[in-house]
Amino acid sequence: MKISGITITGLRGGTVEGGWADELAPEDDVHTIVQLRTDDGLVGVGSVFTSKALVEAAVKLLWPLLEGERADEPARVSERLRQSFFWQGRGGSVEHAISGIDIALWDLFGKICKQPVARLLGGCFRDKIKPYGSILFDEPGPLREKLQRTVARGFRAIKLGWRPFGRRDAKTDELLVKTARDAVGPGVELMVDAGGSEQFWPHGYKWALTTAKMLANYDIVWFEEALPPDDLEGFIELRRHAPLPIATGEVLTRRQNFRPFLEKHAVDIIQPDCTKCGGITEAHRIAWMAYEHNVLYVPHGWNTAIGLAADLHLTAALPVARYVEFLTPSPYIDDLITQPFRPDAEGFLHVPMTPGLGIDLNQDAVKRYGF
Repeated sequence: MKISGITITGLRGGTVEGGWADELAPEDDVHTIVQLRTDDGLVGVGSVFTSKALVEAAVKLLWPLLEGERADEPARVSERLRQSFFWQGRGGSVEHAISGIDIALWDLFGKICKQPVARLLGGCFRDKIKPYGSILFDEPGPLREKLQRTVARGFRAIKLGWRPFGRRDAKTDELLVKTARDAVGPGVELMVDAGGSEQFWPHGYKWALTTAKMLANYDIVWFEEALPPDDLEGFIELRRHAPLPIATGEVLTRRQNFRPFLEKHAVDIIQPDCTKCGGITEAHRIAWMAYEHNVLYVPHGWNTAIGLAADLHLTAALPVARYVEFLTPSPYIDDLITQPFRPDAEGFLHVPMTPGLGIDLNQDAVKRYGF
């Protein structure tokens, strides 16, 4: 069974509010669907966290090696692509495109074997996991309403991120966190993402430590991206002295870039995004490396229903895993597949147990948002 074709579909018209300095509009594209076809008609689907133009350029480079490859050896095929284009890759758009291809290969592998991806990764340690609703900060009034709507959707854990938190003063930061805690009460877990990967992040270690102490007073589960993503030494110090868990990792690619954060105990929680770090194959390697260093793996999931499905399988196949990220509300999660993911009455998502990723694209939604 060989790879015979590839389809690349950009998504626009449903891009959600982001945390970037120049705000994205709904027509902007930052997510791309990759579909691989085999010579006997099977289709595997993957998702890439970058624009269609960049994916198309990378696939033009990668396709001569991908065409005709086996459809049932995802780890070998994606590693061959990575190694073959080492001088043009080592992260960035080439690695992002390999990520989507790898996810699609795992979907194909599962369909060929008639098994869910989690089982092919080694076995299922769990069949459900808690999603945290991922939303952005806002002014106190709108923030309270956002939180109430998120709880009404069934989430029992919520992460708040980016502006205006960390962009004004300490009093504003505490007001926002207090507003959030008062709005949801003690029974809902809250996480805070400062958004330190934003352009020209102005804060350093001392701001991060002072803020971490404030957050601990409100029972915040973890403090994410308090520093720029490459500030390894800063994260080492912050993790050592902060009174709550420290998290980062969403912008890193390739397992080699995650290793120092784990070996040097720079974080309590590592957050690879399988739609750009190298796919399911690479995220699985990173997750097991994290487990061996007693660091919790929590996948970054500011992407699509395809990425969320991949994260569910990854967390199912690890001995210790507690959360997946669930961007909400988002058309690319809520509309893109025929049976959308929804938290159950206890606030959990169930891992799909049908072959491959266990999802089917909603073709009407693909036509509506795709280009």
